[in-house]
Amino acid sequence: MARPRVVITGLAGLSPLGLDMATTWDRIKAGESGIGPITLFDATEYDSKVAGEVKDFDPTRYVSAKQARHMDRFTQFASAAGSMLMEDSGFVVTPENERSTGVIMGVGLGGLRTIEIYQEKLLKSGPNKISPFMIPMLISNMGPGELGIKFGIKGPNFVTTSACASASHALGTAYSEIVLGRIRACISGGCEATVTPLGVAGFTALKALSTHFNDNPTMSSRPFDRDRDGFVIGEGCGLLMLERLEDAQARGAKIYAEVVGYGASCDAYHMTAPEPNGTGMEWAMRNALQDAGIAPEAIGHINAHATSTKQGDVIETRALKKVFGDHAKNLHISATKSMTGHLLGAAGGIEACFTALALKEEIIPPTINLENPDEECDLDYTPNKANHVACEYALCNSFGFGGTNASIVLKKWTD
Repeated sequence: MARPRVVITGLAGLSPLGLDMATTWDRIKAGESGIGPITLFDATEYDSKVAGEVKDFDPTRYVSAKQARHMDRFTQFASAAGSMLMEDSGFVVTPENERSTGVIMGVGLGGLRTIEIYQEKLLKSGPNKISPFMIPMLISNMGPGELGIKFGIKGPNFVTTSACASASHALGTAYSEIVLGRIRACISGGCEATVTPLGVAGFTALKALSTHFNDNPTMSSRPFDRDRDGFVIGEGCGLLMLERLEDAQARGAKIYAEVVGYGASCDAYHMTAPEPNGTGMEWAMRNALQDAGIAPEAIGHINAHATSTKQGDVIETRALKKVFGDHAKNLHISATKSMTGHLLGAAGGIEACFTALALKEEIIPPTINLENPDEECDLDYTPNKANHVACEYALCNSFGFGGTNASIVLKKWTD
């Protein structure tokens, strides 16, 4: 018996490039940067003073002012993106499908700003001044929980937390649940809002963030470039509606792309550093290709994890060469974090949206700020300008602290 086919029928997101997917995607294709000085808090004393912030976001467009006050920013993002996703997909929750529809979302750190605010209040005013909403605001599963409550979705509802691979693992899990026949549709992707004092301080202490371009923020995220000096922290949300093909066709839904493979692995090497030979990354990609039932040579486009760190970009390049061999030189690779910054637990969600749109519109997004390629990064990263190329299959990579790796394979949809 053939396993169910899974298609993407909706895309939605908020990012440093825009408050909706259409605006974000247009700016991605144009090679524009959404990175600027940190404004969400006073970063004067911080070594890294730049971030990819979601500008001019008003949660009361999607929830009441009272509801917004009782949500951390990451949950506000999820609620907004969820509303846009339901509109884009045309999916309607009914008594007939409410239990066969799920919400599986990736969140890396959850309500970090809520923790900061209430820790300060605890120290200043004591335990009796802590709000009963504090715990519901900070727990990471409140992102998918909000969407379940908002739309009456009663199927599986949970969060995957695996650092910067969180959203890709969520997508892979949602896809797998549909393939296994446990559900028929699922909202998936990821959200994150950790451009906060503690978040930036913590990543700065790890020497992970860019610090050399504080006076020129749009140049600070530069994957594969010789002068890269760390990633740029970002925030936002990227969600996808996944459905069984037969259900999508029955309701006449538009289809962006098909999900055909998922692979995961662990480096089993170090808390924060990737394994130097890229073995874990390699096996996540190989597992995804095997799940899709395709040869490496079938892949035309890759949205790379490519955070703009010294180690990570070189090691991902090594892994790509190991998986794709001579075909690696033919790959059309994009590092969209050069424009959005690194959305941490939400990265795989927004980047899967970009990958689906790249297949649909036959456009390879650029890697901006690639002025002087690292000698060890010698593949085609689509420098600085989008390229018009038709591809049948694309791969989206996400790797994270703890040595966790995830890869998703998408296929171009043709009627």
